[in-house]
Amino acid sequence: MAVHLTPTELAREAGMHRREVIARCMELGVPIFQGRIDKTLFLASLAHSQPSATTSAAGASARV
Repeated sequence: MAVHLTPTELAREAGMHRREVIARCMELGVPIFQGRIDKTLFLASLAHSQPSATTSAAGASARV
């Protein structure tokens, strides 16, 4: 299984558009080296940047 994918391949696997993958790489600081992106780093960065539903729910209930 390949780990370094083109933006098109990564978009297909992540269920995103190619332009969105490139934009998120730029936003999250994930390097694109020789036209390839590290799938593991991209998905981990993407997951880390999005707040989880349990964290949001826990924070909301603590404020009540």
